[in-house]
Amino acid sequence: MPIYFPVTFELFGNEILLHPVLESVGIFLAMRYYFYLKRKSKEKLPLNVSLAVLIGATAGALIGSKIIGNLEKPSVLFSHDFNFVRFWTNNTIVGGLAFGLIGVELAKKIVGHKESTGDLIVYPLLLAMIIGRIGCFFTGIYEETYGLPTDSIFGMHLGDQYLRHPVALYEIAFLLFLWFELKMIEGKNKYPSGFLFQIFMLSYFCFRFFLDFVKPREEVIGNFGTIQIVCLLVILYYIYNINKTIQKRSK
Repeated sequence: MPIYFPVTFELFGNEILLHPVLESVGIFLAMRYYFYLKRKSKEKLPLNVSLAVLIGATAGALIGSKIIGNLEKPSVLFSHDFNFVRFWTNNTIVGGLAFGLIGVELAKKIVGHKESTGDLIVYPLLLAMIIGRIGCFFTGIYEETYGLPTDSIFGMHLGDQYLRHPVALYEIAFLLFLWFELKMIEGKNKYPSGFLFQIFMLSYFCFRFFLDFVKPREEVIGNFGTIQIVCLLVILYYIYNINKTIQKRSK
């Protein structure tokens, strides 16, 4: 049965896009999953640390997703017809994760907390991202998450006359694989708190760096787009931090 993009459904006489509904469902389920894991966790953070981390992550993710989302297309950002609505509706998970990390680290410095706090959020993040990418796929070419035209066997019609890379499906497959791999690492129980989050971030940003070569992008430096430049910076940061973690572990 053919899929007609963007996928919508009718509710009380109104046509509703499936994508924002799935995004909301993904965020809700991820939050419930996080609080479930938090109740089971043996590591209990003080209330002031928990609140600082939550505020830092939320503020950083909100700001970063929009800044990087808009910097993806500098020609549009600096054009005469650019407006606040366009700025507010441009988002990217890469900016959200990168700036969310900055927000958390700043919040931890303010409250004087030095231990890692990221492991509990890894699987809820994966869940939210998988559900969100299902929504991206069902939107087709009518939002920024679609691939370049391709003659490969993976090409799909996403709402225009071209066969395109279904990059949302590529990402879903990668995230499911990453979930499995992180569970394998976690089962070994040999690594300090925070290591799981470091592996998640390094793996995802490596994946996104290469994925963006098969997505439409404006080249900013060389043949790299804005998202790829952000990915490289985060990759270098986590290679450095993971190397420090391994060196400490081996002493």
